[in-house]
Amino acid sequence: MTSAADEAPLWQPGPDRVAAAAVTRFQSWAAEHHKAPAEGGYASLHRWSVDELDTFWKAVAEWFDVRFSTPYEQVVGDRSMPGATWFPGATLNYAEHALRAAEDPLRADVPALLHVDESHTQVPTSWSELRRQVGSLAAELRALGVTPGDRVSGYLPNIPQAVVAFLATAAVGGIWTSCAPDFGARSVLDRFQQVEPVVLFTVDGYRYGGKEHHRADTVAELRRELPTLRAVVHIPLLGTDAPEGALDWASLTAADTEPVFEQVPFGHPLWVLYSSGTTGLPKAIVQSQGGILVEHLKQLGLHCDLGPEDRFFWYTSTGWMMWNFLVSGLLTGTTLVLYDGSPGYPDVSAQWRVAEQTGATLFGTSAAYVMACRKAGIHPGRDFDLSRVQCVATTGSPLPPDGFRWLHDEVADDLWIASVSGGTDVCSCFAGAVPTLPVHIGELQAPSLGTDLQSWDPAGQPLTGEVGELVVTKPMPSMPVRFWNDPDGSRYHDSYFDVYPGVWRHGDWITLTDRGSVVIHGRSDSTLNRQGVRMGSADIYEAVERLPEIRESLVIGLEEPDGGYWMPLFVHLAEGATLDDALRDSIKRTIRENLSPRHVPDEVIEVPGIPHTLTGKRIEVPVKRLLQGTALEKAVNPGSIDNLELLHFYEKLARERR
Repeated sequence: MTSAADEAPLWQPGPDRVAAAAVTRFQSWAAEHHKAPAEGGYASLHRWSVDELDTFWKAVAEWFDVRFSTPYEQVVGDRSMPGATWFPGATLNYAEHALRAAEDPLRADVPALLHVDESHTQVPTSWSELRRQVGSLAAELRALGVTPGDRVSGYLPNIPQAVVAFLATAAVGGIWTSCAPDFGARSVLDRFQQVEPVVLFTVDGYRYGGKEHHRADTVAELRRELPTLRAVVHIPLLGTDAPEGALDWASLTAADTEPVFEQVPFGHPLWVLYSSGTTGLPKAIVQSQGGILVEHLKQLGLHCDLGPEDRFFWYTSTGWMMWNFLVSGLLTGTTLVLYDGSPGYPDVSAQWRVAEQTGATLFGTSAAYVMACRKAGIHPGRDFDLSRVQCVATTGSPLPPDGFRWLHDEVADDLWIASVSGGTDVCSCFAGAVPTLPVHIGELQAPSLGTDLQSWDPAGQPLTGEVGELVVTKPMPSMPVRFWNDPDGSRYHDSYFDVYPGVWRHGDWITLTDRGSVVIHGRSDSTLNRQGVRMGSADIYEAVERLPEIRESLVIGLEEPDGGYWMPLFVHLAEGATLDDALRDSIKRTIRENLSPRHVPDEVIEVPGIPHTLTGKRIEVPVKRLLQGTALEKAVNPGSIDNLELLHFYEKLARERR
């Protein structure tokens, strides 16, 4: 994976673009005020940012004028991982920073949000109107008794009301958590029941793929199964009346009330995200107001180069961390484009049409969408006016080399292509966009500032030019402050720190090239990642194995070389059952209705049995490796398997698929 020094980049920023980039100006300022290196470009700045971690994050807070209502005593209190503490003593409020642009009279009437649905009608929300609605709703939340630390949940699509509800929650010091309305009741309850919300914001349904999907029955079930709810707020997206006992959104956001921002400690929880493991309930990840604030200011303001003149569009749902990341664009004064609908309706060009109509300057999407566009043979640069698009960013899975070439050829030859990689676990990017560096086909430009990203072998030795485990050897401010309901921290520790003590192991295979770029090879664990939405296999098993015909199942998500994603479900049938079309349909319908339509398997395959470890755990990662073509002796330790013969089925299947 080493790179030839003379290999031509696909894209190179011009000198004017480099000079104008915020990261260039930040480096000059940091050199003057904090002894950062003035020369050596991004590579020297990155080295300084991880070698001088305290000074770097102090510089970020100063550069972006973070408002500490109580000053901090030091930048990093405790460096140990897990357990690092940031800016101890400081108090602040995330929502205050997200709404700061509204304080400028010249910006008050500029759109903060542009909402677009499948009709491609734009509805703007100005900065002043966003601030007013947040102020009104925050006051109503306080009147309902919501206090700092209370959980507020949203069963909402990507609409302006979701942004208002989140910011109002943050303003009062509450803890936000959300799921998209295409999640079934069981999937939502597996998440929300863990955190026991006191308020639920919900829609009556949503529109997707040209159809209306009503959710009244699901909402009724959520209300029954969430006994801690004090209030339910009804948002009539499909025009229905509020059910009995629910509050009306319009009345809660009608007042002209100046927002009051609760000043909370830097490490006070901001939201809970969910990153599914391979067994048990989804992990409920708690991230902090201050940690997310400074991490997102750095990532969006320096790496994405966003500012007040930009329009930021990322195709996402509220069930994916990219929605939280998108909303943080407000921190830089950027106008957000909120698209609520199918990524491919009425045709595969839908997202490009949104980018054109809204004047998006940064357009974020999934690698799978790019590859679908390529396969469909569309020509976005010819058919749409994308002259304002400066950057197309992709995540969800690695962007294959053909995806880079297609974007360059079919969108614009002077296009900054930013393939990025991070995780729900940090709600940010470990590596990706750098506006001042060249883009090479198949590579992420560089590790992010303040992120000591390395590739390690099994013995914990760093690698260059070879595939290893993605690790982060120093703390990041957006790393979880804890997992919910994990009082001794054992689940948090075991998720990231059980392989290399004191070092974050993320679960991705990566290569660091000799020029400092990064290549991502996909997951080294068994998390399912469909269209950027991660789900653990345990969710699938719980739903599928309720069917009487299914004795046991095994699901694998496989990144393919052409950018596709193959997700087979292997089923061991109960005695007397037959895997016919009716049972296949029943399995798929169960997953679609109870979990997520995104996670319906591509194939349902009967197997003679499911292999386990000696302690009874299904062995997903070894099966995934077998399906990727790894030899049996390298894919698994034979002494750890209860029935080695069962693995020969997957070996044979891998040969047949090649």
